[in-house]
Amino acid sequence: MKTTVLKYTLIASLVVLVSCSKKEETEKKEVFQITDVMLKTTQFAKVESQQLKNELRFFGKISADKNKMIEVYPVVGGNVEKVYVELGDYVKKGQIMATIRSTEAAGYEKDLQDARSQVLVAKNALKVAQEMFEGKLVTEKEVLQAKSDLSVAQSQLNRMQQTYKIYNLKPGSIYQVVAPISGYVIQKNINQDMQLRSDRTDNIFDVADTNDVWAIANVNESDINQVGLGMDASVSTLSNPDKKFSGKVDKIFKVIDPETNAMNIRVVLNNSASLLVPESKATINVSYKENKSMLAIPASALIFDNNKNYVMVYKSKTNLETRPVEVFRQVGDIAYIASGLNEGETVITHNQLYFYDALND
Repeated sequence: MKTTVLKYTLIASLVVLVSCSKKEETEKKEVFQITDVMLKTTQFAKVESQQLKNELRFFGKISADKNKMIEVYPVVGGNVEKVYVELGDYVKKGQIMATIRSTEAAGYEKDLQDARSQVLVAKNALKVAQEMFEGKLVTEKEVLQAKSDLSVAQSQLNRMQQTYKIYNLKPGSIYQVVAPISGYVIQKNINQDMQLRSDRTDNIFDVADTNDVWAIANVNESDINQVGLGMDASVSTLSNPDKKFSGKVDKIFKVIDPETNAMNIRVVLNNSASLLVPESKATINVSYKENKSMLAIPASALIFDNNKNYVMVYKSKTNLETRPVEVFRQVGDIAYIASGLNEGETVITHNQLYFYDALND
């Protein structure tokens, strides 16, 4: 009898313990919920069906827009007196970049003075001819000849004045090198006290407007047929590895470099913030759409843990689910999901790591 009572007592205790355990477990599940403060900073996204994208990765460099870059050549030879700008400096159109004292400039200065003198002489000659014509001392033909001489002298003076203006020549045999456009000095081949030959064929400055720049990518022969005009492109550089610059493929150079066996494509990028530096190395990702649709979510929603991908599925403030997913492909900021989610479900894209840690510790 005592054994039977003890048996029922143990069973009753177990039932109580199991009930308490289940109750505690239920209470634990109900403990976690998203607070209103946390909810304000949490971001969500719907699981949607999207056309599948693919991506090709190429390497290349940033280049100045060749249509907005001007090479500056010296129009005269001479001694470089002063250089006012350095590589990478921003210059405004008309700004003086260097001054050169030149014997050629001295020759132009003499020609200008001679032209002014010739105009004065021709004016006096015309005045004398007109006075003598009024006194019947010369014929009208001589007056017309004096007018013609003045016109020729004036034309020569105008020509020399325009030469001075175009060449930016100043008194004292000085030639001023000025910026032809506003932009950055991307090449400099001149230093103070340098002697420039009059027959020099190399440029001394390159000035480029870098509000727009080019990303030039090297495309392998095997990938040429997969690249087309208008494709979306995302560009990153070593100096800005976490920043993506977006553009489109706007030119395909139909020439293969025999040394690299690659063809170049061009992507025009807005560079109003001056973050992209010409000649810097770049990674160019070109994406295109395939004839297929898949469920997609922002890549920021993914949580990688224990060699698996997870997302936090949001149903309510008190109902969050940690869901393992299989990622088919990630293109840029979009992740295509092969399994684990249903269309229309909501995933958390910001603060999801906090919730994951809270629910899976």
